[in-house]
Amino acid sequence: MKNQINKNTTLEKVLKYPGSKDVLKKYNVPCLSCPFAEMEMGELKIGDICKNYGIDLKELIKDLNKLLK
Repeated sequence: MKNQINKNTTLEKVLKYPGSKDVLKKYNVPCLSCPFAEMEMGELKIGDICKNYGIDLKELIKDLNKLLK
């Protein structure tokens, strides 16, 4: 099965998967509590979030894709 979540997947799409909030919290993704992010979730890409906040992109994507199996 090909991974469906990658660095270009938007936060909005990621949050549609059950358990995704818990994974994002594990990596301390600050966007979950940011009021500005709520308005931009359809444009915020996981890769950009990781780059801006120093989050391990490969590990985050690996854990998020485990939710899809």
